[in-house]
Amino acid sequence: MLVAEQASRHGGRVGVTDVCTAAVAALPVGGAGLSVMSRTAVSHPLCSTDDVSERLEELQLTLGEGPCVDAHARGCVVLTADLRARELQDRWMVFAEAALEAGARAVFSLPLRIGAISPGVLDLYAQVPVRLDAEELADALAFADLATLVLLDARIGEAGGPPGDSGEDLGAYRAEIDQATGILTVQLDVGIDEAFVRLRAYAYAHGRRLAETAADVVAHRLRLPPDEET
Repeated sequence: MLVAEQASRHGGRVGVTDVCTAAVAALPVGGAGLSVMSRTAVSHPLCSTDDVSERLEELQLTLGEGPCVDAHARGCVVLTADLRARELQDRWMVFAEAALEAGARAVFSLPLRIGAISPGVLDLYAQVPVRLDAEELADALAFADLATLVLLDARIGEAGGPPGDSGEDLGAYRAEIDQATGILTVQLDVGIDEAFVRLRAYAYAHGRRLAETAADVVAHRLRLPPDEET
């Protein structure tokens, strides 16, 4: 199997990066990314296969909109064959244009789900308009199911990922954003949800990555203004 072959190359357990890489090899897409998402905690990009997929994960979590966000909120697959379609431009007014600029034309978002548990979303993108046929969609869903099992088995939210995976990086990313959000609740005298919204808004308004903005807040290099202006 493609996923096992990917894992054998680094000599470790199968990780979500292996699943993403195998999905790109098997499907008519240019890249894949996976984000850990939650309705009760800060969401985090976990892995990506290239710069474009990394940018797409960051964009959606920073903007709070896009197929990944919709797929997690609705618990269903969101298939975007062409981001230039008018209805998609209207639905994701900021994300659609930013994704096109990043190099993506089609995006397919598949929620990770097992029973009532939904730990994240697998995103696939293509640089040209494309539709997945029935067999390709079935394969994509199989990769999403496998990613769910790998993610839950690795206990990412509690103890980090397995050797060779990106769990350690996720832990650092997650801790810094959580810490920055906590600092902003005190600085701005707002709740945790509002603090995270303000952090995301600042990052987007200044064309910066969420993690970079959080690092500056934690290091006291950045102090957000107390009003709504960012």
